[in-house]
Amino acid sequence: MDVLVIGANGQIGRLLVEILGNGERHIAHAMVRDPAQMPEIRKRGGRPSLGDLEENFEDVVRGMDALVFTAGSGAHTGPEKTIDVDQNGAIRAVDTCVALEVPRFVMVSSMGADDPESGPENIRHYLRAKHVADEHLRASGLQYTILRPGRLTDEPGTGRIRAGAGLGYGEIPRADVAEAIALCLDMPETQGRIIELLSGDTPIRKALAQEA
Repeated sequence: MDVLVIGANGQIGRLLVEILGNGERHIAHAMVRDPAQMPEIRKRGGRPSLGDLEENFEDVVRGMDALVFTAGSGAHTGPEKTIDVDQNGAIRAVDTCVALEVPRFVMVSSMGADDPESGPENIRHYLRAKHVADEHLRASGLQYTILRPGRLTDEPGTGRIRAGAGLGYGEIPRADVAEAIALCLDMPETQGRIIELLSGDTPIRKALAQEA
């Protein structure tokens, strides 16, 4: 499967490119804005292409079998940039997949995006943007999975998580989120679902299958 990772130079994106690039089932394509980022993508086993979320990137998406959207402006970015990337960039990616008949879409969202107004005031703009993008994807007709991790950490991955809905507050290593994304691509039973992710005691594949 040809998989395009948007946000490939981010922390989760780099981990995901390495997982996919070192596997046998997928070809990891990576959209980057800066040519200087290409050597690192290649080092991780990915195939980089230049593209910008705020411009037309149809040529990068064309021919893909799946797209993973893990780009983000960051929870502490101002509202304008957050809307540009987390909301409008994601919507543009969804619409491009629809137009080019790329069937599979995995969205990395955020815990709390289901009810942005209940979140901390300083990140409500971020959660609103994620919510709008998630709802657009749900209405798109694509084979979607929306993953909503808790607070991300740089701790080593454990390979064990909790997956479900209404999990409450918690944390999860970025490495485990990246592994969950990669597994979702091979698990049709995760399609059409919104899945919260936290660290836990269940192997990732089993946790995702139980939730489905």
